Amino acid sequence: MGVEALTPAVLPVRLRALLEDQLPDWIAPHWWSSVDEMHELAPLAEIGWFDQHEKPPVLRALDLAKNLRWLNSNYAGVDWMPLRELDARGVTVTCGSGLTSTAVAEFAVMGMLTVAKNYRAVVRAQDRHEWLQRAPGTRELAGSRALILGAGAIGQAIARMLRGFEVEVVAVSRSSGQDWRSQLGTFDWIVLAVPGTAETRGMIGAAEIAAMKPEAVLANFARADVIDQDALIAALEERRIEAALLDLTDPEPLPSENKLWTLENAHITMHLSGIPTKASLKSAAERFIRNCGHFRRMETLQAEVDLRKGY
Repeated sequence: MGVEALTPAVLPVRLRALLEDQLPDWIAPHWWSSVDEMHELAPLAEIGWFDQHEKPPVLRALDLAKNLRWLNSNYAGVDWMPLRELDARGVTVTCGSGLTSTAVAEFAVMGMLTVAKNYRAVVRAQDRHEWLQRAPGTRELAGSRALILGAGAIGQAIARMLRGFEVEVVAVSRSSGQDWRSQLGTFDWIVLAVPGTAETRGMIGAAEIAAMKPEAVLANFARADVIDQDALIAALEERRIEAALLDLTDPEPLPSENKLWTLENAHITMHLSGIPTKASLKSAAERFIRNCGHFRRMETLQAEVDLRKGY
């Protein structure tokens, strides 16, 4: 009886300590620590994990990985990948859905509290060594209403945390068909957590912003192109809504001359909310090990992407 061939997996060395002792014996791991090493090893990969903040090196690795059967990524959004091509090649893709949902939700709540209490003014007063006599912001989250567009892991995490602050939460999934646009004027907070697809592109435009009440705060933890950024800038300049919390901007990094930097009611968190933490990396490694078993048994993988839908 012949010896069964091992399955080559090209994996990031930064996760080696979390993965190596847990990998099944049918996997032959190859560890990369640089883009050059990733590209050198990519042709070997039947299983690939090519995450990089800059996307062109990842796309090059995908092009080189002709034997790829399963692509794993920590990124929740995969709309930047050549999904149709991967589908045609028969590649299974798993994403980071849910891995950073707690971190993103904490950023969302932090931003909302920052606006409600005008915490910027408190920090600046401390910088000036000035003792404020009254609170610069007196809004309370308790009793307010929040619309959360997107019912995935991030939207669910934000909703769960806001309910703990006694916020009335209305969560709407992209495919639910609910008429949220006619109700926009009833919400204090509009939080975007939808996937990046052709259907969600531009879903918050001038008309939607105009329907919001003056006290409304728009928070984007989805994709930059979900919002018409020019329409938003105009609304912020004219104080037609109170503020915007923007974890995503177009482009990124945001050029220093962009108007968003100078608007007092624009809060830019520089796409930091989903940066991997120790906890999320541990969860990613554990999910990958579980998915190895599913892959071996030809079962559906956890966080498997529907390549035709794009999420």
